[in-house]
Amino acid sequence: MQSSTVQMLVAARRVADYAKELGADIEREEIRPAYDHMGALLADSVLQAGLNYNSVVRPRITAILANYRDQSRISFLLDLVRRGETMTFLNWTHTEKVSRFDALVTFLSDASIEHVDDLKERLLDRAFVVSLRDVRGIGPKTVDYMGCLVGMDSVAVDRHVRTFAKRVGVMEDDYDFLKTVFCYAADLLSVSRREFDAWVWRRESSLSARQMAFAF
Repeated sequence: MQSSTVQMLVAARRVADYAKELGADIEREEIRPAYDHMGALLADSVLQAGLNYNSVVRPRITAILANYRDQSRISFLLDLVRRGETMTFLNWTHTEKVSRFDALVTFLSDASIEHVDDLKERLLDRAFVVSLRDVRGIGPKTVDYMGCLVGMDSVAVDRHVRTFAKRVGVMEDDYDFLKTVFCYAADLLSVSRREFDAWVWRRESSLSARQMAFAF
């Protein structure tokens, strides 16, 4: 345990030092939304994996917030799911993400969660988190991402976090290890973990977009 903790701290220092060179410690702008709308939050959580956020996900979330402004509760979403209108709500036709959204809505309804504040409170409950991860297609990254979207100070380890880690020689692939490393790194930089997570995402996604443009 002690050896693992030391490894995490050493890795966190590498990540923090590299981020500091890039200016992360002075960039304090809010760059990830915290939702007060369960439909937008769940849509974002389900759609974001494997898709371009700015061109595919963001326009759909913007449309949900505009067209379903007053329908922000789980009870509304459950009615929508029962009517078979999820595809229209998400503006998405592939069944995998639609089914995942439906399963999440049903799970949260069964857990007596209605509002974003309810979800934020329950995400602090380890037993609830374990049960949430049992929903098909919902892994630790999605749960942590949901935490970020309700305003919790956390890190969701995605491919961008993994790429950033490898840039400084942190090759460990374990999810919990990397999450702890990036949480520690944010603490070393005296920035919020949620903000640091969003900064890493923005930087790496920007680099990836530039590389793709160059390739074409």
